[in-house]
Amino acid sequence: MKGYTCVLSLVIFTIQGEIIPEYLEAIQQGQFILDKRNSSPLWQNSTTPETHKVLMRVFPKPYNGMIRRKRDWLIPPVSIPENDKGPFPKEVVKMKSTAADSMKMIYKITGAGADQPPEGLFKVQKYSGMLWVTKSLDREETEEYVLTTHASAEDQDYIETPVELTIKVIDQNDNKPFCTQNPFMGEVLERAKQDVSIVQVTAEDLDDPKTFNAMVRYKLVRQEPNGGVFHIDPTNGVISLVSMGILDRETHTVYTLVVEAADMDGHGHSSTCMVNIKVTDSNDHAPKFSKRTYASTVQENKAEEIVARLDVTDRDEPLTANSVAKFTIIQGNEEGFFNISTGPSRMEGIITTSKGLDFEQANHFSLLVVVENEVPFAVPLSTSTATVTITVQDVNEPPVFEPAEIQIMVQENVVVGSTIQNYTAKDPDTAREQKIRYKLLHDFANWLEITEDTGLIRVRSSLDREALFIRDEQYTVLVVAYDNDIEPATGTGTLVIKLVDVNDNAPVLEQSRVQICSTEPKPICLTITDPDGPENGPPFITELHKDYQSNWTIISNSSCEVWLRPLRRLALGEYSLLLHVYDAKMLSQNSSIIVEVCDCKGDDVTCSSGVYAPNIFILPVYVLAAILCFLVLLLLMLLFLHLKRKCGRKWEQFSQKEEDRGNIFCYNEEGCGEQDQVYDMMLLCRGPDISSTDIAPTALHTVFYWQHPEEKEDIGNLIYENLCTADDDHCVVPYDSMLVFAREGEGSEAGSLSSLQSSISDGDLDFQDLQKWGPKFRRLADMYAVGEDE
Repeated sequence: MKGYTCVLSLVIFTIQGEIIPEYLEAIQQGQFILDKRNSSPLWQNSTTPETHKVLMRVFPKPYNGMIRRKRDWLIPPVSIPENDKGPFPKEVVKMKSTAADSMKMIYKITGAGADQPPEGLFKVQKYSGMLWVTKSLDREETEEYVLTTHASAEDQDYIETPVELTIKVIDQNDNKPFCTQNPFMGEVLERAKQDVSIVQVTAEDLDDPKTFNAMVRYKLVRQEPNGGVFHIDPTNGVISLVSMGILDRETHTVYTLVVEAADMDGHGHSSTCMVNIKVTDSNDHAPKFSKRTYASTVQENKAEEIVARLDVTDRDEPLTANSVAKFTIIQGNEEGFFNISTGPSRMEGIITTSKGLDFEQANHFSLLVVVENEVPFAVPLSTSTATVTITVQDVNEPPVFEPAEIQIMVQENVVVGSTIQNYTAKDPDTAREQKIRYKLLHDFANWLEITEDTGLIRVRSSLDREALFIRDEQYTVLVVAYDNDIEPATGTGTLVIKLVDVNDNAPVLEQSRVQICSTEPKPICLTITDPDGPENGPPFITELHKDYQSNWTIISNSSCEVWLRPLRRLALGEYSLLLHVYDAKMLSQNSSIIVEVCDCKGDDVTCSSGVYAPNIFILPVYVLAAILCFLVLLLLMLLFLHLKRKCGRKWEQFSQKEEDRGNIFCYNEEGCGEQDQVYDMMLLCRGPDISSTDIAPTALHTVFYWQHPEEKEDIGNLIYENLCTADDDHCVVPYDSMLVFAREGEGSEAGSLSSLQSSISDGDLDFQDLQKWGPKFRRLADMYAVGEDE
């Protein structure tokens, strides 16, 4: 079988007259022959892909015998430029099976762009195998399409193996660069070094990054307010400072830059990006005092007193470490009398006294103060200084006692009028001519007196170490010293007097009354006290008066000061004994004690007046009785207030109204006529007599009846209150019992209660004057006036 040569017509593309590399390699291998006669003219400066018709030849290999050739697809690589303006559909490539020469083939394509979204973008002619594109493509949406080609015989049972067809979309420069942010923000220190990176500008291009279409270059097109301060790297877009020292935050705080980003290596489409650069502060300005000299005054003895305030200014950014002032006293404060600190505004120095100044030692100071910032200067700068002159003012200082407290020892029996101490103070005001006077303060016992001019202290009245207000044998008095200035100053000293004990108190028995059993009595321990000191106290000696030695005896041992016991069985009752007690210095006095002999045995002391046990505190019976009476009285008062509140409301129901009623007259008249003259008020102050055949309740609560009227209280109100008490107290007697109250008038024990002398004739009375007393009395006047007329 002889070989053959097949020639196909194929459209290829070139850019700027150059064949796409894939096609160029195929041509160089002899598979394609460029037919420039049918190609369009080559434009040297054009970037638009151009089409050329290529003749494809298939050259057979040398034939050496019978060879069966495997059938195959004949599909060249395909590339389609984006944004093609048509017309559409437009031929792309023609597919042909090697079996098409011997049989009629049917062609079909599948995949994205054919029967999958975007459907219908590519179509194939059923019998010819020509592939068409139906509309313009966009590389930024899809860079390539992969289709599967199918071929089968129409009349025979023959199917070619499917082959993938890749269609690449050729990029065109149809997108301009865009800024990734706008504006870009950056900061630079005003003392920054040259070429320091400040901010990077970035722009992106959606075109093919492998081509010039997406190759972006940057350029500064405008700088405000001053040009030539910054420059930009055209490749990476990094903005940096041109040189050091050309920025001044105090002059320009913010710079605005305009950057152009262009593709095609800076010659294609372009966009502009805004950049704002903030100049941050450096400590390149030193703080300065508002004045070079300051003058101030301060009173002596004033610690933590504000002496002066020093204001400064700083051109650096406020409220930052670059402008916060720091003050130092570099001269005149060698002894540390003053402190200086920064005020709340951070731009003010405050000088205060660290301790009280003494006018008598130094009354004038001159301080040299320097001011700096909290952080070091960014460049060498000269510091600012100020001189502060301080004058100390003299004040009236109080007299000073030296020492502030003294202690002296004085016998408690010292003679009245004796001098015990001369306690004086000094006046620190040496520049003033003043006199000091003295007086005593807190001399509670009024034992002492002091000479006003000299401070001499004498005994005014007898001292007593055993007085109740003496603590630890000491008596403390304050001595006040004051000068004769217009505004006197006072100082105080403390005089502590330790009283030396004198044996001026005889020992006595603590007990005045004891109890003992009549049968097998146990000895009673008696306690002896002596307010004197230990050297004038125990050991004590106790003697029983000879008149009582026949029935009683006393014993002394280590467990008790003295024991008292009877010598024989004594009759029940009380016995008064007399004992003579001596202290260690044989100072003595008689002590009496009452011993009650009770009907009991041993140490279980039980008397009719109560239970007694030695050394145990028991409340007397009369105290318990008083407490019980108080509680009962309190309960009765509460009950009375409750009943009075309830009856007061009932009494109001029967009060006569304000209006004049002609059919009912309330006279509130008591008594039984002429016989109602003499009466005994106390007979009506008894409670009700109870007469009943019923059995009264076994447990009755206390009922309170008023026995006497209060001052200026009407007797009728007293009777009505007692009646309310009886009515409201249903627990006194059964409900059907009869309550009988004392009555007045004829036949009563009280007699008559008439104090109005109703039997006396009222003919001489003039009742017409009652007309002036209001409606209540007008009707009464009319009644009596009518009676006289009749």
